[in-house]
Amino acid sequence: MKKRNLIIIAGLILIIGLLFHFSKAIFLKGIFQSKAPQSAMAQQPAPGHPGHSGEASQAKPQVSKEEQKESEEEAPTVEIPTELQQLIGVKTTEVSVKPLQKIIRTVGRIEYDERKLATVNTKFEGWIEKLYVDYTGKYLKRGEPLAEIYSPELFATQQEFINLLRWAKQSKIKETRDERQETSKYNNSSLVTRHSSLDVKDMLSRDAETIIEAAKQRLRLWDITDAQVKIIEETGKPIRTLTLYSPVDGYVVQKMALQGMRVMPGEKLFDIADLATIWVISDIYEYELPLIKTGQTARISLSYFPGKEFSSRIDYVYPTLSGDTRTAKVRFTIPNIGGQLKPQMFTNVEVKINIGKRLAIPEDAVIDTGTRQIVYVDKGEGYFEPREVSLGLRVDGMVEVLKGLKAGEKIASSGNFLIDSEAQLKGIKPLEGHKH
Repeated sequence: MKKRNLIIIAGLILIIGLLFHFSKAIFLKGIFQSKAPQSAMAQQPAPGHPGHSGEASQAKPQVSKEEQKESEEEAPTVEIPTELQQLIGVKTTEVSVKPLQKIIRTVGRIEYDERKLATVNTKFEGWIEKLYVDYTGKYLKRGEPLAEIYSPELFATQQEFINLLRWAKQSKIKETRDERQETSKYNNSSLVTRHSSLDVKDMLSRDAETIIEAAKQRLRLWDITDAQVKIIEETGKPIRTLTLYSPVDGYVVQKMALQGMRVMPGEKLFDIADLATIWVISDIYEYELPLIKTGQTARISLSYFPGKEFSSRIDYVYPTLSGDTRTAKVRFTIPNIGGQLKPQMFTNVEVKINIGKRLAIPEDAVIDTGTRQIVYVDKGEGYFEPREVSLGLRVDGMVEVLKGLKAGEKIASSGNFLIDSEAQLKGIKPLEGHKH
């Protein structure tokens, strides 16, 4: 009996222990489940918090892949200690915007002003019977005689003109005599006949005047002046020789006429040049042509006039280029005071061109590899960054920078070849497509 009671008591104790164990596990599980949402809410950012994944996360600016890559990729630099910079003679200069002025120096050649050249010839066949200008270089005034030419054809035309004048004069006298006779015989019965006769005479008179005027015009077309035509008309005799006169003031620069020679229609006899103004023709290289414009001022000097300068403007830029010299011609016009400037003289020409304010650096600061241009930017503390630049105009030791540098940056202007050698040894090159 006692043993049985002990077994029952042990079983009750076991059952109570199991119940206590299970109830404790259930209680702890409920506590953990209630705390888990609270801890999750505590870890979740508030709506206004920077880490909130709502609208605030959408408003955060997105960084492009190119900008992220560029920010991650640093520009390469080469280190040149300060002591070594002094030894190799490194000097730096600041990139700045400055006014640029291009001076083009070239040579010129004095030429005739082609607008003041004249030639003398005839429009008929003949022979030179008298020559007034018998040497090249003679100075002539406008209207001064050059030569006298005999032409059988011209002589015959004058004779025809004289015969027409005589016929017209005789016809007029006859008409006057006939009119007097008809007036004395006038009566009412012959009124219609008289009017008809007068109409015929008027028509013949007008025809005679037309023929005479045509003959005068023919003589004028052969360069016979109105004064000479008047002399022929007054004297009633043809002029044996026609005198040629100078059409301009100037010098005889070419003379083909000789005493007694036969001349044909259109054959050149004299070339006359007016040297009151002359041209200066200069050659401009092909790469300088974009800077040249009509109206730009130039200074012209000659060794013939030491210390004396002429000022002129560009009159004309010729449209063709010389294939041998790769130059184009430009033209200046200057007055020839006293006739001291002579064709074929050589001159010195200097054209100043204001280009304006440009971002520029010394030309020596650029290393041209043949495919691109490199400069070394001073980053401070002995570091230099190789950078590719795009260049523009080159003006008197300066070069325009189109891309690659900013005003205020410092670059190596001397000793940059030694810096480049050090960079090549270390394999340091400018970034491809790196822009500043």
